[in-house]
Formats: sequence, structure tokens, C-alpha cells
Amino acid sequence: MLLPNFTLMVPQWQTGICIKTEQVSFNTKLFRLQLPQTEHLDFKPGQFVTLDLPVAEQRNQRWRSYSIANAPNRSNIIELLIVLMTNGKGSAYMFNEVKEGSTLQLRGPQGVFVLPPIIDKDLYLICTGTGIAPYHSMLDYICKNKIPHKNIHLVFGTRTKTDILYEDDMKNWAKEIPGFSYHIALSREKAEGYYHGYVHDVYAPLAEKLKEACFMLCGWRPMIDEAKKRLLSLGFGKKDIIEELYG
Repeated sequence: MLLPNFTLMVPQWQTGICIKTEQVSFNTKLFRLQLPQTEHLDFKPGQFVTLDLPVAEQRNQRWRSYSIANAPNRSNIIELLIVLMTNGKGSAYMFNEVKEGSTLQLRGPQGVFVLPPIIDKDLYLICTGTGIAPYHSMLDYICKNKIPHKNIHLVFGTRTKTDILYEDDMKNWAKEIPGFSYHIALSREKAEGYYHGYVHDVYAPLAEKLKEACFMLCGWRPMIDEAKKRLLSLGFGKKDIIEELYG
């Protein structure tokens, strides 16, 4: 779940209808929602929507925010990538109660975790787990719209091979997006073709020789805090780091 970073303009609540669910790993599902009250949803890759789930009495305790995982496509359909959290009431509701035909209340898009207006520096997209969702939206958007850019590195960290998300898409982007490469770090499994360790072991050697770059961080607080510490020690400034906290 994304910890919301609300913008000043708060969209109205509307109904979303679940039109598909897909189990993409043992503890992660993809939910495809259609918004019948909206002809097409305009959003920037990286933005999120907030769901109002019946898991508490107070309304603000029912809100759960998730990044939109698909790229803008002039439709009224969005995809949400959700991991089942231990003792997580919101994710448990999504996994156990939401099926095709289920209705949900949501509002959005919101958020400022978006691509730089001009990608004139090497771009590092660093994430763990479902923190890859906003990057999936961004990279699909770059690929389909031929957005000009410098080199792009996607650094994705997870525990084992069975936890890897969107690997087929990564392989396709490596073919279709000039200057794009992806790096998968497995923290609890050694496997040929993958880094063994954490994301920090991957981006730090790549970035240490650079004079300038843009780093986007998405995931749990310990990863983000450690990444910021390392990047600052390499000589990058706070202005070079954009973050989105999941939790």
C-alpha cells in the first residue's frame, strides 16, 4: 500500500467495478478496475488512486492508496498491483472479498511521484516488491510514446525468483526502449542471471562514476532511508532524489 502524498486538488469519489483479478505471485494480485462514471481517466504515470474500503468505522481509517500500474491509454480502466500484507485489513479485503463484478469507491488520480518533465539525465528507478507498480506505468508510457530520454536503469529487489513481478515486460522494454536496462536483486535466493543481495548492491556501483543522475525510490522506508544515505555519500544532492513511501 502506498502512503498517500495528497495534492491540493482532491478529486471526487466515484465507483469502480472490478472486471478482472489475476494472481501474479503467491502473495500479489493485479486488480483491473473500470470507472463507468469517467469516459477516460487522465493521469500522469506514477500517480495513485485511493480506495475507501469497508474495514473500519472512521472513513479516513478505511482509505488505502495504490499506484496505478498501467500507462495512460485514454480509457477508463486502471490496474492496481496489491500485495497481501500481514495483518493488513485493506489488502485482506481486496484478496478475500473483491471479485469480478465487485464495486469499490475510489478517488484519484493524485500524487507527485511522476517522471521529470524532461529526462535529460540518466534515470534510476529503484524499488522493492509492489513498489514497481508506478515504474511499470512510467516505462510502458515511455515505450509506447517514444518519450526522449537518457539511459534508464530499473533496479528491482525482491526475495526469490517466484516473487519477481513484470519480468516479461522488463525483457520487452530492454528490446524496445533504447538505453534501458533492468537489474533484479534477490535477497534470499542465489540464481543464475540475477544479483544476490539488495538493491543497494546494484545501483551504487553503477552510479558512483556518474556526475549527475536522477534517482526515483519506491518501497519500504528502510530501503528508501538507506538509499538516500548512500546516494548522498556518493555526492548526489537531495534535489536528485525523488521518493514514494510504501507501507
